[in-house]
Amino acid sequence: MLRHVGKSPNFTAVLKGSRRGISVQSLLHGSPEAKKAGDIEILQHSKLVARGKYVHGFEVHRVKPDSIDDYKAAAEKYYAGIKDDTRLHVKLTGSWETLVGGQDVFVHILEYENYAGYDKTVNLIRNSEHAESYRALLPHVNSRSTQLAQEFAFLPTAPPHAQGGIFELRTYQLKPGTLLEWENAWRKGIEARRKFVSPVGAWFSQIGRLHQVHHLWQYPSLDARKETREKAWQIDGWAETVSKTAQLAKVMDSFILIPLSYSPLK
Repeated sequence: MLRHVGKSPNFTAVLKGSRRGISVQSLLHGSPEAKKAGDIEILQHSKLVARGKYVHGFEVHRVKPDSIDDYKAAAEKYYAGIKDDTRLHVKLTGSWETLVGGQDVFVHILEYENYAGYDKTVNLIRNSEHAESYRALLPHVNSRSTQLAQEFAFLPTAPPHAQGGIFELRTYQLKPGTLLEWENAWRKGIEARRKFVSPVGAWFSQIGRLHQVHHLWQYPSLDARKETREKAWQIDGWAETVSKTAQLAKVMDSFILIPLSYSPLK
């Protein structure tokens, strides 16, 4: 069922198609020790910048081009099914199809009641009718990727709503050891963007492809997105935020998504 895919294509690649504890200071400045900290570093990040209440699963499916309609039907049965099952410890944040970016790619974001809720959900699904629904969508999929992430404390995920338009998922592959510095710069600069549009959510990865940050935005259209971003550049603080965060990232990606009919966020 829901699974971690250690050797499958990583989150960004699928979308594109293709020691001991350390000090906060060393994390902020990306020292050699911080870059080697591995799981200890992730634990530090969780305590310092995570909301901590929920865990979000990013499930990305690359679908066979000639199976899009069949996949959509199967995915709706599965994801809408688990969304409406009160026995499960999970909520469906949203389901989308990529419009610009990797083609024939679908993104599903699920919200669990922390890791204990994730464990309970996976076990319940494996022993329920939902397991058969999940198997039914597999013949239409070329590859899958699953990543678990936590919300940044300063930006909880938006509740379900129906505003229409498009979504933009921005993904940043950070240099190891720079997450706290990135969070600090972005948290300050986000107030400039809030004057025109509020992010739907912001997360950092914990299991799967590490050192990744995602944030999700919603716009009425691509033209509205362009105008909104141009206005933000006129506000003090945003240019500085972009400059600082760009120095901390190795790769940056932007994907335009359209919600599926059963998506709570749409």
